[in-house]
Amino acid sequence: LRMVPGLQVARINSNKWAVSSRGFNTEFANKMLVMIDGRSIYTPHYGGIRWDTHDVVLEDVEHIEVIRGPGGILWGANAINGIINIITKDARDTQGGFLSGGSGTEEQGFGTVRYGDKIDDKTYFRVYSKYFNIDDGTQPTGGNGGDGWDVFRGGFRIDGHPTERDHWTVLGDICDGDIGQRGTMYSVTAPISTPYTRQNSINGGNMLARWKRTLSEDSDMILQIYYDREKRLEQALDETLNTYDVDFQHRFPFCDSHEITWGLGYHLDRHTLNGTFDYSLDPRHEDLHLYSGFLQDRISLVQDELELTIGSKILHHHCSNFEFQPSSRLSWTPDERNTVWAAATRAIRTCSRFDKGSTTSWGVFQMGSSTISQEAYGDRHIEHEEVAAYEVGYRTKPTNKLVLDVAGFLNVYDELVASERTANISKPGYTIWPYMLANNLEGETYGAEISATYRASMRWRLNAGYTFLQMQLHPDGSNVASTRDAAIEGQSPHNQFHLRSFYDLSDDIELDFSLNYVDNLPEGDIPHYLRFDARLGWHIAKNTELSVVGQNLFDKRHPEFGAEAGQVPTEVERGFYIKLTHRF
Repeated sequence: LRMVPGLQVARINSNKWAVSSRGFNTEFANKMLVMIDGRSIYTPHYGGIRWDTHDVVLEDVEHIEVIRGPGGILWGANAINGIINIITKDARDTQGGFLSGGSGTEEQGFGTVRYGDKIDDKTYFRVYSKYFNIDDGTQPTGGNGGDGWDVFRGGFRIDGHPTERDHWTVLGDICDGDIGQRGTMYSVTAPISTPYTRQNSINGGNMLARWKRTLSEDSDMILQIYYDREKRLEQALDETLNTYDVDFQHRFPFCDSHEITWGLGYHLDRHTLNGTFDYSLDPRHEDLHLYSGFLQDRISLVQDELELTIGSKILHHHCSNFEFQPSSRLSWTPDERNTVWAAATRAIRTCSRFDKGSTTSWGVFQMGSSTISQEAYGDRHIEHEEVAAYEVGYRTKPTNKLVLDVAGFLNVYDELVASERTANISKPGYTIWPYMLANNLEGETYGAEISATYRASMRWRLNAGYTFLQMQLHPDGSNVASTRDAAIEGQSPHNQFHLRSFYDLSDDIELDFSLNYVDNLPEGDIPHYLRFDARLGWHIAKNTELSVVGQNLFDKRHPEFGAEAGQVPTEVERGFYIKLTHRF
């Protein structure tokens, strides 16, 4: 994902990442939708993705679809800045056995076992298990970060093709892991701050079933249901999330120039959190219902040349009543080598439980003889955030070896959630400096993204990309106090550049490298950095490969992102590992 123009990716410590699209990057980035095989992994707790609890077997991935900007009509809620859609292969395409394992300085041990076979001539399956153990990071001062972690994961997938028109899929995963965390607990009685190091526990599982019927060459129906459970036990919280989802889509032609797609969906999150002084939610348990529907019309204005897509998604959720998310997109393809497009979309982010009912300690300190507690509070009256997004793009293939893609965007945000300082609250023995969450920010982001793929020869392929981003956030006029969250402008880099090279030295030896430049981040005082990774692969035999990988080769270590309140940041270190894979 580091190599996708428009995405901001940073490693906070050994087990935490900040990933976003077109700005607003934090560990809890809440404006991007991420899906694995049609299952949303967006959490309603704070909005965003728990990257430490989700993983796939990379060799089973068919493709990763990245959409920068709003998801338009077909995608779910909260896809206002971008979408990452990870699609794994049909079990029919992963027959036989696969073994992979290795060890290194940072990735101390990892391994994957996967086996696929067929139940009958029309039904196929695969099962897998995967484990990894990642070393602790290093603090900026040189001390141990205490953030090492290990996770076991297992799962299966079954695909049936009973007729030429029908395809059904059932898949599931389980995971169990321990995640190191070092931070500070606060109290308004002595001692007011207590450093800690502990192993947090994560476990969970999911099950998904999907049926697709092809009615004709340009018509089909898809029905999907899934269940997901996640359990986390951390220093400051004990959290359980159960998710239920059902979705139906139908696509069919209308007249000679229209393709209609419509759908309905229902999503239920049952979330429970037992908190502490440092963090809590009120109420402790809540059921969050989301009803959705959409209608889209793809209109061929000029056959095979000019196409207009219009429609809207309709949501009914816990933040407010009905919300409409209209979208329009015009695409002109004058020939097979060139495409020009433009789009306008309104999208929303549904409010999270954190927005509405959280109490968070930002720290406790002494000021003279007084004890001061900085605390942030959610507000039950918070509403959804919204964006009006305008995009243009051009894709061209000037030669058979070169593909260029250029996109520009302007996003106008309203009702952004941020914190504002309010009047002090006196308590017996201490004083609270309160910060209230409210829909009190607005602003704009704009930028450009360029990518190029060049096939230099049959053995050598190059990929490059550049991202420019500018954010301008400001109070909406109702906020008369300081807005701490405006510092989020400084958490997304203005400039990013990457270059990747894939070169086959011979039929058996591969040499790949990636170069990644990221601008400085004012928030957290993170300097710019240049990251260089390299891989040497040797096909020892027809089905056996040995590879040696070096990561962050230019630096002994460097920071990529600042830590949240109460956390200890660590830096990304230079690392090496060796990996052996075998197929049978």
